[in-house]
Amino acid sequence: MAPYAVTMLLAGIGIPILAALNGALGVHLGNPVAAAVVLFCVALVLGLVVWGLTGGGSLGRVLDAPRHLLGGGAFVAFYVLTITFVAPRFGVGNAVFFVLLGQLVSAAVIDHFGLFGARLSPLTLTRSTGIAVMALGVWITQRA
Repeated sequence: MAPYAVTMLLAGIGIPILAALNGALGVHLGNPVAAAVVLFCVALVLGLVVWGLTGGGSLGRVLDAPRHLLGGGAFVAFYVLTITFVAPRFGVGNAVFFVLLGQLVSAAVIDHFGLFGARLSPLTLTRSTGIAVMALGVWITQRA
C-alpha cells in the first residue's frame, strides 16, 4: 500500500503546482482556455510516450467501452479549464481548498455506494468524522 500512498501524495502535490503554473500561463497568454489547450497537448504527448514505453495497449477497445466511462476526460477538462481561470483570481490555496472539499465529498459518496466499480466502503460515523476533520483542517490552513 505504501507505493500507492506515495504515488497519490505526489499526485496531490502536483495539483496546486498545476493550478499555479497553468494559471500563470493563462495570464501570460491572456486566455485561460489557450493555456488549457497547451496543457492538454503536453499531457497527450507525455501520455503517448509513457503508453509506448510500457508496451502500449489496445486503444481500439475504447470503441467498445461504455460511453459513460469516457466521462473522466470531461471532468479533467472541466477541472483544468476552471482551475486555470479561477486560481489567479481567487488564489491557488482557496481554489484547491474547494477542490479538496469536493474530492472528499465525492469520494465518500462513490465509495459508499461503490459507484463506477469502486470498492465498496460504507460511510460510517467514524469515516464521516474523519472526512469532517480533514475538511476542517484544510479550511483552517486557508483562513486569512
